[in-house]
Amino acid sequence: MTRSMPSLALYGAVLGSLLWLGGCGKHEPAPPATAPAAASTAPAAPTPATTGTAAAPASAGSAASAPLTVARLTLGSAVNAEHQVTRASDSFATNDKILYASVATEGSTGGATLNAKWSYLEGQGQLVSSISQSIATDGPAITTFKVQNPDLWPEGKYRVEISLDGKPVAKQDFRIGKS
Repeated sequence: MTRSMPSLALYGAVLGSLLWLGGCGKHEPAPPATAPAAASTAPAAPTPATTGTAAAPASAGSAASAPLTVARLTLGSAVNAEHQVTRASDSFATNDKILYASVATEGSTGGATLNAKWSYLEGQGQLVSSISQSIATDGPAITTFKVQNPDLWPEGKYRVEISLDGKPVAKQDFRIGKS
C-alpha cells in the first residue's frame, strides 16, 4: 500500500496539530464534587434538609502558592447567582424556611473538604445537620451550605461551625425568633 505525498503531508499536519494542542497545557478545571448531605436530628430539634453548592472562583486572580484558608463566613436567608449571601444576618424568623452559610476561601488546593455543622444550642445542644463538600480551587472562591426546615424553626440560639479538612476554622452564633 503506497501513500501519495499530499496524503502523507496531510496526516503529518493533523498528527502534529494534535500533539501540539495536547501539549499546550490548557486543561479545564474539574467541577467541585459535592458529598451527599448527612443529617442527624434529635427529637426536639428541627428536621431540616441540607445541601451545599460551590461556586466558581470569586475572582480571576490566582493565589497558586498560598494554601487554602477560610476568609469569611456569612449567614443569611437568600443567596445570589454567585452563591453569596445577599443580606447578612445573625437573626432569623421561625418561618424562614432556608438558611445559608456562605464560606469565602482564599488560596489554592487540589482538593480539600469543607464541613458545616449546624447546632441548636438550647437545652443539650443538639446537632441539626452536618454536611461536607469537596472543593478544588486556584484562587478566591465561595462555597455555600444550606439548611432547610419545612416547618417552623424552634426559637432559640443556634451555631454554625465550619471546618477545613477536619480542623475548625470559623463559627457564628445566630438566633431564631418570632418575626
